[in-house]
Amino acid sequence: MRWAAPDIAPGPFALLRLVTASAVLSILLLVLRQRPIRPSPRVLLLTLTFGVLSFALYTLVFNWAGHFLDAGTVALIINFSPLMIGLGAVFFLGEAFSRRLFSGILTALLGIILIAVAGSLGHVAIVGLVLSFLAAVLYSAGVLVQKVVLRSIDPLATMWIGCLAATAALLPFTPQAVTAITAAPLSTILGAVYLGAGPTALGYLFWGYAMNHFSTGQLASSNLAVPALVVAASAMLLGETPPVLAIIGGAICLAGVGITQLRRPPQRLQE
Repeated sequence: MRWAAPDIAPGPFALLRLVTASAVLSILLLVLRQRPIRPSPRVLLLTLTFGVLSFALYTLVFNWAGHFLDAGTVALIINFSPLMIGLGAVFFLGEAFSRRLFSGILTALLGIILIAVAGSLGHVAIVGLVLSFLAAVLYSAGVLVQKVVLRSIDPLATMWIGCLAATAALLPFTPQAVTAITAAPLSTILGAVYLGAGPTALGYLFWGYAMNHFSTGQLASSNLAVPALVVAASAMLLGETPPVLAIIGGAICLAGVGITQLRRPPQRLQE
């Protein structure tokens, strides 16, 4: 996304990505699905909401943030989302509020403050920080809605309906997308196709199946590996690295997320 940012606007890039994801999921649905999809009106509405939040709005804001910040800083901020998911699970899914969650929130907030200070010192763009944080909120809300939807319909159907809803929501960008296809470099268009087929269609599909086998908090903690990978790849491929203060803040923030995912060791039985 960061590599393609100079060549294409956030809206058209998001639409191209979602069109590709919808096409890939439609093919998978035709090949793998054996029964019709018949969600109740409530589940259908929740699935549409999931699609608009997780794909249309999140992808749009995520792309927009990439026009202001390096990829590593964006990844560091968005990975505040596991804490948001944990809080959302407490308030909306009835999960218990634990001391670990409270400690993790305080620790992660310290990290967010340091990243914000990096912005106030001019090391990173404040607009990019706000957009990245908004993307984290949208992502977290989408995960919580998806968790509820997966109680009623399978991941493939959830993803397919969600991607179609997101594509429809982004249709106002169609004229710009058509122009971008003819004006942008072929490599940028192929980048949008890759993001649609890989991280969006297959990545979110695998994520949906995993959500049926693990708790929301456990699964969200797997995102802790993302910032390190992004920072390393961004440095090698794009020549970009976050400012030192942002890296320190991001590390503290991830430590806070990690605290929330700690599990007590099983107690040994006395002989």
